[in-house]
Order: sequence, then C-alpha cells, then structure tokens
Amino acid sequence: MDFKLEVIVLPVSDVDRAKEFYLGLGWRLDADFATDAKFRVVQVTPPGSPASVIFGAGLTNAAPGSSQGLHLVVDDIEAARAELAGQGADISEVFHDAGGVFHHAGVDGRVPGPDPQRTSYASFASFDDPDGNGWVLQEITKRLPGR
Repeated sequence: MDFKLEVIVLPVSDVDRAKEFYLGLGWRLDADFATDAKFRVVQVTPPGSPASVIFGAGLTNAAPGSSQGLHLVVDDIEAARAELAGQGADISEVFHDAGGVFHHAGVDGRVPGPDPQRTSYASFASFDDPDGNGWVLQEITKRLPGR
C-alpha cells in the first residue's frame, strides 16, 4: 500500500495575506473555497511539487507560524534561492551545516555557502512566510538508493 503525502496544513493569521505571499512566490492556486465566514480553505502548490499546502480559517487549532522545517527540494540551491529572492521572499543566504549531516534547528551550526563538495542533501537556504511558518530549501542532486 502506498501512503503519499498530499497536503500540509499551515496555521496562518491572515488568509488573504498568506495567499498573496504564496502566489507571489509563483505557487499555483488550486482552490479557494469558503462555506461561511468561519471556514475557508485555500490550497496552493509549489512549482513541480506533487504535494500541496492548505491554509485558511477553521482548519487548525495550531498557532499561526508554528509550522517549522517544511522542506522544498531543489536541484540547484543557488538558482532556487535567487528565484525566491527575486519574487520577494526574505530568504537566507545558502548555507551548510557544521556537522555535515543535516541542518540544526534555528541558525545554530550554519556555515555560509553551499556544502564545499556540493554533496547531495547538504546545502540549504531558509525563509519564513508572513506568520513565521519556516521553510527550508534543500539541494538534492542525486538521491540515496531507494528514494
């Protein structure tokens, strides 16, 4: 049985502001439905992604901005960072982790620049949406076996 991740729910405080932000990044608008003033679902999808993000009103009790470590995989970290910066995202510089395995929470262990060997899975950049939901770009150029 396949179990495919389809949707991530983001907690936001202002649905229209979030919608404007994600559409400004070039994400596709898939849906914007409201059944009444207390329930609204907006679904957006990053370019090339099979999984989508939904946010709105009445969807989650999580605090706005509490989603962290949401990863977007790219095959060229520097080009992806430049594209998002050009679309208005306040994105970090490219970094790799001092430990060389995976990035730490927050900014601990960040070393400026891509991984020196450009090892797949080892170069990152990060940005937040207007509520503080945290996104990480991760460069993957060659997947590990079975992935």
